[in-house]
Amino acid sequence: MVDLSVNLCGVTLKNPVIPASGTFGFGREYNEIYDISLLGGVATKGLTLAPRAGNPVPRIAERNGVILNAVGLQNPGVDRFLAEDLNWLKSKTKVIANVAGSTLEDYANICAKLDGAADLIELNISCPNVKSGGMAFGIKPESVKEVTRAAKSRLKNTPLIVKLSPNVESIAANARAAEEGGADCVSLVNTFTGMAIDIERRKPIIANNTGGVSGAGIKPIAVRMVYEVAHAVGIPVIGMGGIACAEDAIEFLMAGAAAVQVGTANFTDTLACPKIIEGLTVWCESRGIQKLSSLTGALKLN
Repeated sequence: MVDLSVNLCGVTLKNPVIPASGTFGFGREYNEIYDISLLGGVATKGLTLAPRAGNPVPRIAERNGVILNAVGLQNPGVDRFLAEDLNWLKSKTKVIANVAGSTLEDYANICAKLDGAADLIELNISCPNVKSGGMAFGIKPESVKEVTRAAKSRLKNTPLIVKLSPNVESIAANARAAEEGGADCVSLVNTFTGMAIDIERRKPIIANNTGGVSGAGIKPIAVRMVYEVAHAVGIPVIGMGGIACAEDAIEFLMAGAAAVQVGTANFTDTLACPKIIEGLTVWCESRGIQKLSSLTGALKLN
């Protein structure tokens, strides 16, 4: 029997497969399709202090191998999540509460509300689809360190993950800054900034003009960035970016990830995550691998 469990900042996940923030809601809809207790954890929609309606529509565009989204962090607000969704989700699996804000105080105050409630907190400083905060904090190492420190100062009981943007000069430098600011873990990559054009209208398809690019087409870039970061920091790394099957997940593990998040694949196949979990077992069994975590960092360079 293959042991798929992983230890992430002292939190044990039954397996390393986590639906990515913004692709899984709070899990209720997917639980009607399969029992989400199968999952290692769930990263929630990005939570803000006040409810957000998100960006104008259209805010999704499809292209070969990728999608662009500019949803704009639509969510009911952290208080409503705590009142209506957290306990149900915790009864199913580990909860990674994704936190978004416009100011340092926003991040700190949301973290204080979630401390001791969520199993882990993921600081979203890398969303390219909002007008203020978010992405601005994730660009330069100095601001990454500052916002990480502000959030960490309000956390006494819950480990902190910092979600990194790929739209930067050096993602390894930003990862080190997050570690210096007190992060217990980093996750990457968030979406790349992109654009799709309606050539008949001569206008961007997305009302926001640009959106975050995700999906299978970004995977090789994401794997390379995970490898760079895993060798730049001494804290765990969660890898994401184009994962659609078990073999994709294994690439990220070998590059240095301790766990993985699955995003766009949840839209193209609602059973993507359980299929990946099953595939990890099959792949390991066929090769005599008893513990999946032994694959983390197993890459051998030419």
